[in-house]
Amino acid sequence: MMLLRKILLSLLGLVLIGGALMIASSLINGNKRQRPKPKKVVKTVFVDTVKNTTIPIEIAANGNLVAQRRLELFAEVQGVFQMGSKLFKPGQVYRKGETLVRINSAEYYASVKSQKSNLFNQITAIMPDLRLDYPEVYPKWQAYMNAFDVEKTIAPLPEMTSEKERFFITGRNIPATYYTIKNLEQRLSKYRIRAPFNGILTEALVTEGTLIRPGQRLGTFIDMGVYELEVAISKTYADLLEVGNSVNLTTIDGTKSYTGKVVRVNGNIDQASQTINAYIEVRDKDLREGVYLEANLQAREEQNAISVSRSLLQPNDQIFVVKDSILDMIPVKPVYFSAKEVVLKDVPEGAVIVSKPVPGAYSGMLVKIYRENKDATALETASNTDS
Repeated sequence: MMLLRKILLSLLGLVLIGGALMIASSLINGNKRQRPKPKKVVKTVFVDTVKNTTIPIEIAANGNLVAQRRLELFAEVQGVFQMGSKLFKPGQVYRKGETLVRINSAEYYASVKSQKSNLFNQITAIMPDLRLDYPEVYPKWQAYMNAFDVEKTIAPLPEMTSEKERFFITGRNIPATYYTIKNLEQRLSKYRIRAPFNGILTEALVTEGTLIRPGQRLGTFIDMGVYELEVAISKTYADLLEVGNSVNLTTIDGTKSYTGKVVRVNGNIDQASQTINAYIEVRDKDLREGVYLEANLQAREEQNAISVSRSLLQPNDQIFVVKDSILDMIPVKPVYFSAKEVVLKDVPEGAVIVSKPVPGAYSGMLVKIYRENKDATALETASNTDS
């Protein structure tokens, strides 16, 4: 009996274990979910049809305006700065020929008059000898004496026509005295500085009554009509710059624009920055020295080319095109890179290129082209339905 009981309990345990295993297997199989097959997504791309044209290549640069005609005022003589008809102050406008600086020259002027009187006395002393020994030249020297005025700029000596006359006059030291006076008159003119052109005083370092010394800097005078913008261009584009090219200039806030032209290109390349300086001339009455401007230099025109975003250019100089709803890549030739765009050549005319980057794009990818008119119509229809 005991044996039979043990056998029955063993069989019952086996049955329970087997049932538990079957239930567990059923539960495991019931929890398995079949993964759905991924749907094939066709991305929409924006495209453009290639039309090769002439693309102007522009180089961006910036700098501050400087007056093209600029005069740094320095004193060459000593004296007291005298008051003129206009105050010597920054912002004062002068016309051409007006006196900018006048230094007291009374003492020096007196010495010049003294030398002129000496010359007059020397000529007077030789007149009797000229009348007796050289009567043929006497009239012209007499006329020179009659017109002599110590208050005016000395006139040139009469022309000496013969060798005897030249020896006689030179022997009396008259030419040496004459050139000494000319030198003194030249220095006397430095006591007054006149405006060489219409302009404005932008800096004044002295005032009326100041004792001026030779070599002292007095101020700065500029022409307000013409300005220059010095810009540094990478040596890569040195061969593109040409004198006479037009330039578009804009203020830093973009509110005003001006037109200039390249007037000079430096022949040297800066060794430190590897740049070359170009000088742009601009004329406008509203401009002022020191204004910061941004320039777009039109370097040259590239024939049969297109301009696209730099993000569209793929490695190995390729771009995406669409052929029968399939993406493909074609080789191109980049000829110029700007901050945002690249100029390309060797792009087939009429090719349909991708105009906006496509994430995860690859050659052979199935795509559909964005149709602006169709999508706009669909949006309008949906809007009418909702209303």
